[in-house]
Amino acid sequence: VPTGFVAYLDDEPAGWCGVAVRTETPRLRTSRTIPAIDDAPVWSIGCLKVRVGYRRQGVARALLAAVVEAAREAGAPGVEAYPIDPAGSRVDVGFAFVGLASMFDEAGFRRVLQTDAHSAGLPRLLVRLEFDRP
Repeated sequence: VPTGFVAYLDDEPAGWCGVAVRTETPRLRTSRTIPAIDDAPVWSIGCLKVRVGYRRQGVARALLAAVVEAAREAGAPGVEAYPIDPAGSRVDVGFAFVGLASMFDEAGFRRVLQTDAHSAGLPRLLVRLEFDRP
């Protein structure tokens, strides 16, 4: 599993997405605020960062699509993330690094539960996209 994905626009790095296998990540395995819902070795998205000047151009969505495609091709059972849902309110960019729930909703992720973790004073959700197994 790559530890991250980099998005480029016009040969310039525009964004980054941190990824790890949940069951192999000590911080997630022992988290008291983000519970494991099972022991599936899903790929876990920890953060999404888009550089100033490249925001609102689909960089985060492209990174998410790349992670999903790579996870599926690698035989992972799915992808999990822990975004916030600002429900239409604006959120400071510094707190949006965990991703926005709407982007994951649009990509077919399902909202599993609300965690005890927070960003921008908002609870982080656990969302997951599970792949069909043959």
